[in-house]
Amino acid sequence: MVFRHPDGDYAITAIYSVADDAWYLELDLVAGQRNLVTATIPDENPAREPTVCFNPSTEHTDVPYKVMRWFMHQVDEEIRSSRAWMQLRPELVEIIYQLRQEHMGVIDDDDFPQIVADLLTTVPEEDLSAVLEAAFGRNPDGTIMNHSQTPKPVDDQGDRA
Repeated sequence: MVFRHPDGDYAITAIYSVADDAWYLELDLVAGQRNLVTATIPDENPAREPTVCFNPSTEHTDVPYKVMRWFMHQVDEEIRSSRAWMQLRPELVEIIYQLRQEHMGVIDDDDFPQIVADLLTTVPEEDLSAVLEAAFGRNPDGTIMNHSQTPKPVDDQGDRA
């Protein structure tokens, strides 16, 4: 998915890599289709930190401050949305991580009630919703939550449009 900066000279390409369990946000110079900066945001493993890398194989390019701020705002939003569950209490993070590893983020409707029952033996009821959302993208009643993992449009100052 590609999102253009309002001036049209720059764009962000958002890609998910299943092999890496990470989102990649690439800041590109539209003219010449040159990648300038890549942010990697792992969303499965709390031990892996997000990183930002500048493309060493391209010539020096001056990137306007407002464009870099726009890009970093999008990276920050992706970190917040992809890794929010990692800010929960450590014991919940570990449970979510194990559930994600065991079930690969997908659970059959028929198995859901048993998973909820099993979770209630180790997870306080007030935390159940957060655990189910992070592990399976579901509400406690089993309905699927609607998640958008794409950057949100922002204006030149980096504020949400």
